[in-house]
Amino acid sequence: MKHGKKYNESAKLVDRAKLYDPDEALETAIKTATAKFDETVEVHVRLGVDSRHADQQVRGAVVLPNGTGKTVRVAVFAKGDDAKAAEAAGADVVGAEELVARIQGEGFMDFDVAIATPNMMGLVGRLGKVLGPRGLMPSPKAGTVTPDVARAVTEAKAGKIEYRLDKTNIIHCPIGKVSFGTEKLNENFSTLLDAIVKAKPAAAKGQYIRSCVVATTMGPGIRINPIKVTG
Repeated sequence: MKHGKKYNESAKLVDRAKLYDPDEALETAIKTATAKFDETVEVHVRLGVDSRHADQQVRGAVVLPNGTGKTVRVAVFAKGDDAKAAEAAGADVVGAEELVARIQGEGFMDFDVAIATPNMMGLVGRLGKVLGPRGLMPSPKAGTVTPDVARAVTEAKAGKIEYRLDKTNIIHCPIGKVSFGTEKLNENFSTLLDAIVKAKPAAAKGQYIRSCVVATTMGPGIRINPIKVTG
């Protein structure tokens, strides 16, 4: 694969043979960020599980202490007092049948997180083929199907992220922006990894965290020593 000049210059800052400590890896990642925009710092964790088995799924959500640095647009499927509570908490769009119709008929997708009250899931279920592939389908495991929509909206706005295995047994998550600095990024990194470790399935055998890589949006991957990450 051919890379641009800036990427190649950044790659020289990374020792490909080295397994970094988390704080050193994040500090190096910041140095590799050369784009004109505030790059996102991403974490990619490969786990020693098999996502094909239901008892080895790893999925959940966690509120990053320093947020993600991204303005999160929240849609809430709710009625009555729940709808009012969601609006008061800062939801960007709130609705029921009319919101479902808007998504189905107009292709409205101007939101990053979808939250629903349990009694709305029969209605929201119709959107499975639209929201599912985009990772936007409300889920009890992610805390986005809940009777307490106000709290869910507040957490989403504060930097709550969902983590889940892909088909290759890897979790991909943003942990903030380069402008956060090493300390805040490290706090977010530790919070995410602690959550992933706590979500370890009982059926998982052997080494749980096989590899961990951090990278900025446009930068090279930096490998973190799995031993230095709990689990």
